Amino acid sequence: MKRIIPLTILVLFLFFIVAHPSEAQNINGVTIREEVLGNGLKIFALKDPNAVLSVFQIWYDAGSINEDIGKTGLSHLLEHMMFKGTPRFGNKVFSKIISKAGGIDNAGTSKDFVYYYQKLAADRLSLSIEMEADRMQNLIILPEDFDSERNVVMEERRMRYEDDPQSLVYEEVVSTAFRNHPYRWPVIGWMEDLRSLTRDDLWRYYKKRYVPNNAFIIVAGNIDVESVISLIKKEFGAIPRGDDISKLEIKETPQRGERRIYIKKEAELPYVLSAYKVPNILEEDSYALDVLTGVLSGGKSARIYKSLIDEQRVALSAGAGYDNFNRYPFIFYLYGTPMPGKKIEDVENSLYAEVEKIKAAPPDITEVRKAKNQIQADFVMNQDSIFYQAMILAEFELIGDWRLKDRYIDGIEKVTPEDVQRVAVEYIIPDNRTVGTLIPVKRETKNENQ
Repeated sequence: MKRIIPLTILVLFLFFIVAHPSEAQNINGVTIREEVLGNGLKIFALKDPNAVLSVFQIWYDAGSINEDIGKTGLSHLLEHMMFKGTPRFGNKVFSKIISKAGGIDNAGTSKDFVYYYQKLAADRLSLSIEMEADRMQNLIILPEDFDSERNVVMEERRMRYEDDPQSLVYEEVVSTAFRNHPYRWPVIGWMEDLRSLTRDDLWRYYKKRYVPNNAFIIVAGNIDVESVISLIKKEFGAIPRGDDISKLEIKETPQRGERRIYIKKEAELPYVLSAYKVPNILEEDSYALDVLTGVLSGGKSARIYKSLIDEQRVALSAGAGYDNFNRYPFIFYLYGTPMPGKKIEDVENSLYAEVEKIKAAPPDITEVRKAKNQIQADFVMNQDSIFYQAMILAEFELIGDWRLKDRYIDGIEKVTPEDVQRVAVEYIIPDNRTVGTLIPVKRETKNENQ
């Protein structure tokens, strides 16, 4: 592998001196070892003797919140470009090698992070480690590849947002609810920003954020921990540390009244989305908000489905959601689509009525118990997969500390009916909401005789 560091031996020597002491914990038979290299790269090794496959994940603190105004979409576009190759591994060669080894690879970008992963046999992990180390520092961004991939992302935006009425409403509501925080722009970016991005914009973003001290690695499976960590040290240890990047410290300004927007778009039926800014998982109230979501929208026996769809027959679909696993506070939301012939205002008012009932009287203990059981079961069952064990660890590490994941079940368990009532009273209020209503319009058709 070609290295650009002239003092490799010295760097490796310094690494062994500077690398932080490792930590190891045994949780439910899974051994978790944590180690930090001298260049700032953090490593997590999860050994699960029962795992069939192994997983390699590399996470970068390079989500869309790190972009500048006028440069939205850089994070997601760079994710695409990371598959365009290096001098050693050319365009799409990375995926072909993983596939030939019997594995699969992919990537994802969110508001808070971007990650790349491979699932493959434990004895093939060296492929992931070698190639990910290579593209951390040697990515090629050719102008023609940049132009082509930017067009791909623009088309993706058209299909996923501009041609999807409900996704468009969500995007508009979030951008209206947040005035100061970069959560206000979509991960995929605004179309006008995508059009104006340049290859140099992307290159600067790559060189700034794709550095060891802005990343961490998770390797999971029935792995030889010592061998895997040794190989990571060999491939990643000599990559130079980048400039220190300060954590984003932007806070959202308080909302002082309801905000309401209307979106006209070709659609069959209206749709309403009502969003409330609420705490994330770092605050105790998040557990009660999670349970509130379950009480309102945890299946066909939950309050919203039972009332709006079964009894009133005012809504074709309706529910509630809560985005709590974010680095910064985000939203709790209510949504609904009316039955044909019903009014969207009736759906919206019926959604609010269900919340008001909880404000007036705490939910029954059986409702709360059911919601808690669903949340806890989903969280535990997700960890049956070694891939999602790694994912959950990574998400909590990005939020604050991976050990927070072990407090989640207990936090949910402690929620009382009165807690659910309290958070509904405190957060789900008119002055804290942003409402988006989809107004269907008919698609214009051209007269073929003209």
